[in-house]
Formats: sequence, C-alpha cells, structure tokens
Amino acid sequence: QMRGDIAVMTFDDGKANALSPVSLAALGEALERAESEARCLLWLGRPGRFCAGFDLSVMKQGGEAVTNLVRSGAELAIRVYASPIPVLMGVTGHALAMGAILLMAADRRIATEGEFKIGLNEVAIGMTLPKFGIEFARERLSPLHLGRSVANSELYSPAAATEVGYIDRVVSASEFADAAMEEATTLAALDPRAHQSTKDSLRKDALARIRGALSEFGA
Repeated sequence: QMRGDIAVMTFDDGKANALSPVSLAALGEALERAESEARCLLWLGRPGRFCAGFDLSVMKQGGEAVTNLVRSGAELAIRVYASPIPVLMGVTGHALAMGAILLMAADRRIATEGEFKIGLNEVAIGMTLPKFGIEFARERLSPLHLGRSVANSELYSPAAATEVGYIDRVVSASEFADAAMEEATTLAALDPRAHQSTKDSLRKDALARIRGALSEFGA
C-alpha cells in the first residue's frame, strides 16, 4: 500500500512467515515496486511473527533445493541492504535465522514490546550459519555480543535486541502504528540522492565482503 511517499509492505502467510521460493519472489517484487514508487519502505510482519527464517519443508529436501532457497534469501537481504531508498522494518513478533539477517539488512528497525525472540538460532538447531550471515552480523551487531549471537545462537527479547544491534527502538503495542509511520515519514523526508550516494559509500566495503561470502555458498 502507498501512503504518500511511503510504501507499506506486510508479510503475512498466516503461519510462521517462512521464506519460501514463492514468498521470496513476492517480497522481491514488492521491494522493486517500492523503490520505483516510494521514498521509504515500511516492511511489516504480523502480530507474533516477523519472519521465522527459511521454509522447513524446502530445507528438508536438501541439496539443490536448499542451496537455491538460501541463495535467494541472501540476495533479497543484499538488495535491502543496498536499496536506494531507506528501509524500515516493523517487528511485532519472532525474527529468527534469516529473519534476523533481514533485520540486519534494514536501515532502521522498530519493534513492539512482547514475549517474542530475535536472533540467529542456526547453531542451536544443528546448522552452520552461512558466511554471508556472519558478515551481516559482523557489520551490524555489537562486537560485545557477536560471538554469543553467531556462535552460541543466543536469542534476545526486543528490549535486549536494541543493545545487540538487531533493533533500534522499542515501543508499546499501542504506540507501534503511529511510531512506525513517524519513523518512516522522517526517513522519507531525506534527500533521495544524498541518501543513496552516502549509503553506497558507507556500505560499499561491507557489500563486497557479503557478496564475496555468498559466492562461496554451495560451491
């Protein structure tokens, strides 16, 4: 939905908000549309779920299906991180694994208070975190929490996630809608060319490392 210069995208599959080939394609199309029509993208999940990571039914297939899915998720995160418009993510539920990586790719992250968790749980469920995910974490998370977050799969409440680097601001559920639009309006007011050129310079080196790490995935 367009609200003035702000594109509002809501990801809701009615379940865990898992990233499947279908949902990744839809999210990519929405991002492309926002970049052509808006000056800021506000990306929302649904109550209780922002994104639970990759679709387990695909992950259980193994082999090429997993490689293709993970690569597609990484490419979406890279597109968000390099987006010419500011991307604000509104978090009202769990953001785990690839969901947490998407948070690290955004310009700003606002969350509600709540009994949900945010973090990279790959190691805890017997998976090795891909190198591109480690590079996102190295760039966006506090060095004090990097090892605990990446190697120890520590998960955080929304309030604790602000200290780690996943979240920038936490508000009450009743304040969330207004606060998210206020943040998005502030970002939409930035000079588009200055924002894009400055972001390009700021993130150039990190993007090179992330893309390099992705090139090794599945090789």
